[in-house]
Amino acid sequence: MFLLKSINKFNNMIPACFSNPSTLSSASQVSQNLITCVYQTQLGNSPTYLTLAWSKTLFSHSLTIYAADSFSITISLYPSAFSLFRNKPGSKSIYLTHHHYKKIKLYWDFTRAEFTHNSAEPESRFYIAISCDARLEFLLGDLCPELTRRSGLVIARQLGEPALLSRREHVFGLRSYVSRANFLGSKHEIEIECGGGVLVVKVDGEISLVIKKLAWKFRGNERIHVGGLEVEFFWDVFNWVNNNNCNNYDSLGSAPRGHGVFIFQVGDGGVWPEMVGPEKRLIRKSMSMAGPTSTPRPMSLSSPSPSCSSVLQWAEESGDCGRSSCSSSTTCRSCGSNSGGFSLLLYAWRKD
Repeated sequence: MFLLKSINKFNNMIPACFSNPSTLSSASQVSQNLITCVYQTQLGNSPTYLTLAWSKTLFSHSLTIYAADSFSITISLYPSAFSLFRNKPGSKSIYLTHHHYKKIKLYWDFTRAEFTHNSAEPESRFYIAISCDARLEFLLGDLCPELTRRSGLVIARQLGEPALLSRREHVFGLRSYVSRANFLGSKHEIEIECGGGVLVVKVDGEISLVIKKLAWKFRGNERIHVGGLEVEFFWDVFNWVNNNNCNNYDSLGSAPRGHGVFIFQVGDGGVWPEMVGPEKRLIRKSMSMAGPTSTPRPMSLSSPSPSCSSVLQWAEESGDCGRSSCSSSTTCRSCGSNSGGFSLLLYAWRKD
């Protein structure tokens, strides 16, 4: 009996690649962190959607930077899976395929980066920069002196914070799901609780919205306030309600199929970043295991929102400008970056 318990305990520690993707074992959920951000910037004097996809699992921690039709690069933050030290500062020259092979140079340093709440995205003490023709066009992070010393670049005063259009994050929990996001320059903690057929939304610890009778209200939208900003909140928990999980969250039954989807949209919203790498594989496996009783037929994985949820299309159609994917690196939305739009998209997964 003792041997059997030991074997079972060991099996529970096996990473998610050996587990059922529809149930997502607790070990995989604790160790997996996926965050994707889309910025509007300039590359080679052309307006560009630049996507940063942060991925942290039990065995790896990486950043993928890409602009559709132009370039893509993946940076490993650790030299090996079990290393205690991060990679050294680096740089790389890249030719933009969509800009007549114009050359840009990418710089990064994560050796002293600080990560809070086990996030894949650093909080401070790092930099990511892109230059073209010896001119700095994109800068993220707070180590400006180190960047200047290593690259020789001069940081112009007019170069401000890059415009963050969208943030997509996969959050995990038993009945509470937490995200910390920047809403147009102001950082806030968003918490979503689901249990007993009730959905509660908290902003910085304060209750902002309570939705009851989820069996009938599994999709919807309401207006809330986040730090003085009026935010349109969309939710879709059809997968959970359909599998009787939101109403029995404290039970010992099996984990729910799929995921809940939550969108916080400011102004005209942002763009939906295309999924790549481990995030794309996670959603694809979830959809393949969803079965006939799940939500309506999903859109293709090359679409802006490869999800089982129709709430994404709903949110896209709610704005005056509409939302678009990052399918073109040279075409920016008609409203431009001055519209003050931002979207936070959360995929919530339950862990057992």
